[in-house]
Amino acid sequence: MPQLVKGGKFVFGWSKIGKEGCVQIPDDVIREYGLHGEDKLILLSGSKTSGGFAVSRQKLIEQSIMKGLLLDHPEFKNYSLPEGRPVKWKGRHYCWVNINKHGILKLPLETLNCFNIKEGDKLLSIRGSNKACVFVVKGPIVETAINYKGVIKEYQC
Repeated sequence: MPQLVKGGKFVFGWSKIGKEGCVQIPDDVIREYGLHGEDKLILLSGSKTSGGFAVSRQKLIEQSIMKGLLLDHPEFKNYSLPEGRPVKWKGRHYCWVNINKHGILKLPLETLNCFNIKEGDKLLSIRGSNKACVFVVKGPIVETAINYKGVIKEYQC
């Protein structure tokens, strides 16, 4: 897993958004964030600077400052909200999506539009906190990754 600059963030790779909003989650992300065996993930919108979204699972959300989301919106706890339907909470948008056994998400059009991403975009997966992995589409870290002389793995579905 490359570190783009000394003292900077580590990246897992590039995931290209494919047909019907499919996104391949890198195997290292699945291992590091304990996503193996999960069938549903919670996504939250990225920052204005970097865009994209962060990926987490319910158990990690319950152990974080975001646990209020599950209290204020119990439909996330039981997944009764339609898949990919964004809900705004504390200035960010959240939704849940299925992940298949091969680590692939299919983001509905509503989710893609909410997160301002589209088919063909390349998302850079970055080690975030121990609660979520971040998939960014723009900003300084993406520019650094584009100019990086080493190898960054690429994923697509």
